[in-house]
Amino acid sequence: GPGTLITIDEEESMEQPIISGIAFNRDEAKLTIRGVPDTPGVAFKILGPISAANIEVDMIVQNVSHDNTTDFTFTIHRNDISGLEATAREISAREVSGDTKIAKVSIVGVGMRSHAGVASRMFEALAKESINIQMISTSEIKVSVVIEEKYLELAVRALHTAFELDAPRQGE
Repeated sequence: GPGTLITIDEEESMEQPIISGIAFNRDEAKLTIRGVPDTPGVAFKILGPISAANIEVDMIVQNVSHDNTTDFTFTIHRNDISGLEATAREISAREVSGDTKIAKVSIVGVGMRSHAGVASRMFEALAKESINIQMISTSEIKVSVVIEEKYLELAVRALHTAFELDAPRQGE
């Protein structure tokens, strides 16, 4: 019946995810806290003071090591990094490091989550230029990666070519 037609149409339109653009942002910094005891509440212990200070956190990655400690990495606005390194040391972490020489690059479009091929095309384009991806974040409308800032323009050009896009725009 007509329901079937609608489903087929939806599936067909889902086959071609539309990448509408590339966004990039140089204003971020990355803070990594290594060797935090992996106990309930550790994420709050780290992020609590940060949110209390009205600092906006963008990407968050947490890895639990075999020795039951956690490595916690997140990105924030570059201006907020200096005060945070001190805060982070109070969590009895093994190591705290900040990196202000990063940039975030995103491909923006619709229906991204249902298409592994979109992210993989992005990663392939960056790999071909020997650009290392430090963090990845995905949502329904974008795939974002953190890379070394010195590769930002190269990355944007490579993605522009890979997805056959017009000129990129700065910002979110």
